[in-house]
Amino acid sequence: MKYVFFVIGIFILSLGISFTIQSDLGTSPFDALLVGLSTNVGLTVGSWEIIMALILICCNSLLKRQRPEVLGLLTAFITGIGIDMWLFLLQDLITPELWYSKVVCFGIGLVIVGLGTATYLQTNFAPIPVDRLTIIIQELTGKNIFFSRTFIYLIFLIIAFILNGPIGIGTLLTVCIGGVLLNYFMPLTGKVLDRILTHSGTSPNHDKDKKHSTNLI
Repeated sequence: MKYVFFVIGIFILSLGISFTIQSDLGTSPFDALLVGLSTNVGLTVGSWEIIMALILICCNSLLKRQRPEVLGLLTAFITGIGIDMWLFLLQDLITPELWYSKVVCFGIGLVIVGLGTATYLQTNFAPIPVDRLTIIIQELTGKNIFFSRTFIYLIFLIIAFILNGPIGIGTLLTVCIGGVLLNYFMPLTGKVLDRILTHSGTSPNHDKDKKHSTNLI
């Protein structure tokens, strides 16, 4: 059952990413990097999600001094498919032109990203490499998710700026608020998933997952 929530969380996350891209106010630094690469080099945004995931898997392996978490590539693959799918479906449906409609679109996307990320992370199964990096930095520094997430966002912000990615006010808001939203949704999704998985009788390992997610906060 938790694998169902894993996939659901990924598709919620990719929907949120697509909303922020369509808002035209700027995306998260990492997504700005992906869009910039797609625009300047070619391939789809989802394709660059997978390519960057491979690079980050290697970086995470070096930081943790352990074998590469190849399952993270599977997560990135699903995320990449989700982003391209949602962008295809939303490109004609959601094209905000007025500033306040762009703000609403971006705000909805930012909240959905936080919810989707928290949902799939609670399953403790193959995090997207950039989210695994967030957890690794959190563990290495002893800080909370807000600190590690913001730190990573700032790094990607610099790289995205160099590559002329779609950086705007939305990007800065993601850096400032993204970690807060994730920190907010983690305990909420943990409680909901714990209840559902417990009642379904398919959570033999969820106690470990719950402890893991609690430590993130």
